[in-house]
Amino acid sequence: MPKSHFYTRIFRFYYDGFRSMTIGKTLWAIILIKLFVMFLILKVFFFPNFLNEKADTETGKQEYVSEELINRSK
Repeated sequence: MPKSHFYTRIFRFYYDGFRSMTIGKTLWAIILIKLFVMFLILKVFFFPNFLNEKADTETGKQEYVSEELINRSK
């Protein structure tokens, strides 16, 4: 029996484990839905992109950040 590649054995291990799950599939689905909500939906509503509001160009963003860092340290 030839020795299979390390990553192939790892993939088969997890693939067989997930295939035989019953409750675990539901739990993983819940986890993925929660991650989707946390990272995609909440980011849009609670974490706006301030740099796009303060400056339009790339150099304007750089200048805004450098000014903020200098002014906050004083």
